[in-house]
Amino acid sequence: MTPADSVLSTRAPWRSSSVLLFVFARSASTIAFQMQGVVVGFQVYMLTSSPLALGLIGLTQFGAMLIVTFLAGYLADRLDRRLLVACCQIVQCVVAGLLALGSLMGWLSVPAIFALVAIAASARACEQPTEQALLPNLVARQDFPRVVAFATSLNQGCVVLGPAIGGLFYGFGPAIPYGAVALLLVVAAAAALSLPPQERSNARVKLSFDFVLSGLSFIMSRRIVLGAISLDLFTVLFGSAVALLPIFAVDVLHIDAFGLGLLRSAPAAGALVTAFVLTRVTFAGVGATMLKSSIAFGFFTAAFAFSTSLIFSLLILFLMGAANVVGVVIRQSLVQMETPDELRGRVAAVNSLFTGTSNHLGAFQAGVTAALVGPVLAVALGGVGAMTIGLAWIWLFPEIRKLKRL
Repeated sequence: MTPADSVLSTRAPWRSSSVLLFVFARSASTIAFQMQGVVVGFQVYMLTSSPLALGLIGLTQFGAMLIVTFLAGYLADRLDRRLLVACCQIVQCVVAGLLALGSLMGWLSVPAIFALVAIAASARACEQPTEQALLPNLVARQDFPRVVAFATSLNQGCVVLGPAIGGLFYGFGPAIPYGAVALLLVVAAAAALSLPPQERSNARVKLSFDFVLSGLSFIMSRRIVLGAISLDLFTVLFGSAVALLPIFAVDVLHIDAFGLGLLRSAPAAGALVTAFVLTRVTFAGVGATMLKSSIAFGFFTAAFAFSTSLIFSLLILFLMGAANVVGVVIRQSLVQMETPDELRGRVAAVNSLFTGTSNHLGAFQAGVTAALVGPVLAVALGGVGAMTIGLAWIWLFPEIRKLKRL
């Protein structure tokens, strides 16, 4: 980045009440989701001692997302988006309440956990694309990339706090963090409902296969959008070290649930710092930067596999999150700015499916590989795979490499 490419802005477009309500609702929901994730992962591993069981959590979430994602895109383009977000958060609240009650009463089995996780994942699969489609209507187009960076930095801050709080609360039993999750989701739903109503088209549109898949068709017709989304999909698919963190916490680093929470928080801490920088600076060469961040993410993932020190592991995970968030901010800005508003719900749904695929199928892939060759080699191979994808996309999608500005 050169001084000519950098612009320090004094404007703060995120100070509007609508943007603040949006980020508050999403932040509360994100903390809840991250808390629940670390508690479910630790609880399942304590009950099963199985890497494959950790992978199956990801597969369960992916299956639920696959079923509802395209319908979620249709709903996000036809209904009041703030109301839809709130309804999804209430469903997740009910799930957290049942997890808390089951843990407290002693009837919560591993199959019951998987069933409840599937319900929560379905609601989350509807919530996320609706939120993505909602934000562009709250800010001016020229301010959107910086608002995305601002929202991402706050979101990453919540991803830092969520696992650490969940791990700390787990020391009092799993019912306590699950109860806190339910409370946070009630707050998130109230904030979402406080947003200004979103006008939707009054035209009657028949729910058809072609209409639901129009978001996918749009992505396939825009090579630069397809390249950005698929880069994220395959990079994270191979580099899903986070899914195996309970194994590294218990068997490699010999730490407790709070230590696991710190490990889960470290990538988000790196992402938080980097995303904050991105709110203050714009630069040229965004396409090449996105590709470099993908390669760096894979390198740090592979490096983490061989760490036996908690401090070094936290540092590597911090750098891994920092590298990843650069691509996230560029990709989200690119996809939303290239998409017409009437298609944003469906395109965001496909984008969320791709992202969820990479996270959840990546977790399953990591669990299966760890069961076959061990967690260290599984994470190392995944990091090498992520680097390979970044290098391959330089050749497969030259449009990305040539992209200078959003």
